[in-house]
Amino acid sequence: MKFTYPHWHRLHKQSDQMELNSSADKSGLPPGSLVHIGEVHDITSKISIIQYNADTLVRHEDVLFSELSQFKDSDLITWINVDGLSDTRVAESIGNEFNIHPLVLEDILSTQQRPKLEEYEDYLYLVLKGISAESDAGFELQYDQISILLLEKYVITFKEKADDAFKSIYHRMENPHGRMRKTGSDYLAYALLDAIVDEYFVVGDNLDEIIEPLEDSLLLNPAEEILLTIQKIRRELISMRRSVSPLRELLSTIQRSDNTLLTVETLRYYADIHDHVLRVTDSLESYRERIAIMQDIYLSSISNKMNETMKVLTIYASIFIPLTFIAGVYGMNFDYMPELKWQWAYPVLWGVFISTGIVQLIYLKKKKWL
Repeated sequence: MKFTYPHWHRLHKQSDQMELNSSADKSGLPPGSLVHIGEVHDITSKISIIQYNADTLVRHEDVLFSELSQFKDSDLITWINVDGLSDTRVAESIGNEFNIHPLVLEDILSTQQRPKLEEYEDYLYLVLKGISAESDAGFELQYDQISILLLEKYVITFKEKADDAFKSIYHRMENPHGRMRKTGSDYLAYALLDAIVDEYFVVGDNLDEIIEPLEDSLLLNPAEEILLTIQKIRRELISMRRSVSPLRELLSTIQRSDNTLLTVETLRYYADIHDHVLRVTDSLESYRERIAIMQDIYLSSISNKMNETMKVLTIYASIFIPLTFIAGVYGMNFDYMPELKWQWAYPVLWGVFISTGIVQLIYLKKKKWL
């Protein structure tokens, strides 16, 4: 279904009304309007489906959204994964097939959501951020909003772009004797969450590899480029903390939930993810303190360098001030200055200059100002 803004809306004449950059572009529209908000990735929406139980594993690639109905009412656990959110018809079709609330579909298509959990009568809706680090670009984090719908025999995931975030899940499913094949959809949802959170530790390892040599360089040569790197890391840490911290509340809510979709056995695994998230947030706080200390060290080093420079300039000024005074006195154009007519006045004046400079250097040395 093609979405069209009403004639009174400020974006009514926009050529592409399906791709927006900000939630403000939806102002004035009714709740549940299915419009994609966020970065436009070079990927068309792609649906893949995996169905499994202890004895069976079937994978379907490039499924059309019009074919979704044939995968319903199966005894197998079904995982529907959608890569790419640009085609809003996919989310709309899934919503119609599984009776998903329009407000949930709206949140799925808006990639600026805060990590959260919403409980409905027949399903749970979770949204969180997948985070990866681009080491080649210094330290630049890439974010991928991942939405998870947990139903009785279904798990539906929506990702902004296609990547290998869930590759490990596929490999675990291939083992017919593994726990994955013998458990329900709630364990699959746990495995997906666990794979996302585990990637946070990889980001932390990359950050360690950057900060440690940066600290050494900071002590040896506090160049301006180091300050720029510190500021960049600081911004990325703030952004990552904003995406990770809400997971503590999300996972605490899951552990307290009495929803029948979550078994007691699986809730123990969610507690393990909660522990991982606490470790990640503690690490982020530690990194934040290290970056703050590094910034203070840089500023102190620059201040010390400035003080050394001012010290040298002050010493030069202290030596030349009396010499300038003497030169100024004998540079005056008075007729009655006896020294000006004296034969040895010039060499004596140079002797005074040199003696004055030497005396001042000795004095500064004794005072340990040099």
